Amino acid sequence: MSALRTAVPLIAMTGILAGCAGVQKQDWPTCAAVGGVTGAALGAIESSTYTGYGALIGAGVGAAYCWANGTEEQMETVAVAEEPVAVTPVQEPEPAAEPVRVELDVLFDFDSARVREESYAEIQNVTDFMKQYPETSTTVEGHTDSIGTDAYNQRLSERRASAVRDVMVNQHGIESSRVRAVGYGESRPIADNSTDAGRQLNRRVEAEVEATPQR
Repeated sequence: MSALRTAVPLIAMTGILAGCAGVQKQDWPTCAAVGGVTGAALGAIESSTYTGYGALIGAGVGAAYCWANGTEEQMETVAVAEEPVAVTPVQEPEPAAEPVRVELDVLFDFDSARVREESYAEIQNVTDFMKQYPETSTTVEGHTDSIGTDAYNQRLSERRASAVRDVMVNQHGIESSRVRAVGYGESRPIADNSTDAGRQLNRRVEAEVEATPQR
């Protein structure tokens, strides 16, 4: 009978421990509870006096065994592959080309429409520009000082504008359709007509040509 009392507790405790071996370490309270109940039951088999001791011993053994032999909780991590996002480069617009221009300012002697020799180089500078930009055209504007009648100065300003236009067309080969000549008489002075220097500046022909370079 004593052999049976010894064998039964051993078999029961071995079964409990074997069952705890497969659980998670985090489940040690459950193993302790099961071990405590089993230990109490085994203690009662021996004697009612050992019921409490059996419960304590069973709980401790169950919890310790579970912690020592249990498996770690496995956290499954799922890697999510991120698809690359195509980035379209933003192309900056090209800045607009800045207009370029050339100006003409030809001075004349008093009561004269003859182009001075020193003015030919300036006229050629304008015609070279117009050849570089064949889409351009210009208006040649003639002016006078205030000496003389309005009607006379109007005709004189037109003759001065036509003289410069003739140099551009006949000597430098600019198409006649690209050069227009007009006269404004004494109506548009840029200097004081009461002085010789001012009147000289007013006896003039002006022109301006502007073009936008192609990129």
